[in-house]
Amino acid sequence: MTERRAILSGSVFEEQIGYARAVVDGDQVYVSGTTGFDYATMTISGDVVEQAEQCLRNIGTALTAAGCTFADVVRVRYLLPDRADFEPCWPVLRRCFGEVRPAATMMVAGLADPRMRIEIEVDARRRTA
Repeated sequence: MTERRAILSGSVFEEQIGYARAVVDGDQVYVSGTTGFDYATMTISGDVVEQAEQCLRNIGTALTAAGCTFADVVRVRYLLPDRADFEPCWPVLRRCFGEVRPAATMMVAGLADPRMRIEIEVDARRRTA
């Protein structure tokens, strides 16, 4: 039987909505849509680039808890309410994904909170399950 476990970040959203930051299922890791909230303080910057940086810190923490790194990411999805906000984030995103080159999609969509300017979701594959 394969391992299945939830990874929680402590975000109040996980409790209120009923989801996990990430789920490990065998060698697959699914990281939920992650926003720029600092979950320790439940604050969020108004700057989209700072939000992208925080998203990636939050994702990195989840990947580490799952036994992965950004090098294990195979798929990334970007959701932004304003497509003009995407390009300013490219240098930040490239730092994590430029060498990895995961499959990627960017979608324009409304997010759950109007302060959220970017949400990032990743799937990874652990090299050892």
